[in-house]
Amino acid sequence: MKIVDIEKIKGTDREVQGEGWTSYRMLLKKDGMGFSFHETRIPPGAELHLWYKNHLEAVYCVEGDGSIEDLATGEVHQIHDGILYALDKHDRHILRGGNKEMRLICSFNPPVTGRETHDEDGSYILVED
Repeated sequence: MKIVDIEKIKGTDREVQGEGWTSYRMLLKKDGMGFSFHETRIPPGAELHLWYKNHLEAVYCVEGDGSIEDLATGEVHQIHDGILYALDKHDRHILRGGNKEMRLICSFNPPVTGRETHDEDGSYILVED
């Protein structure tokens, strides 16, 4: 059994930041679960151009608001607590922060190692251990 306290992740190498986001990597590839599990925070007004071409991601909003734009269709979907979105087709998208910080619970398959940050096209490269 694994017990993870987010307060003990803060300030460690499992707290990863980039422009417009902070991610707390609660479960990683090395934890052997077959997926990774994160809490990611998006500040108000942030705009992230993302494309997880090497990963599938499911995201559940537990607090705050924002939107996600599907770049293939132009559709914009509002995000608030209680909304889940799944990037099941390696969807190119823009994630936008709204009026309040968004707290997002995210799962990646394949799992990330914890060292990934977004590259120039907004994706994570596959990092082999």
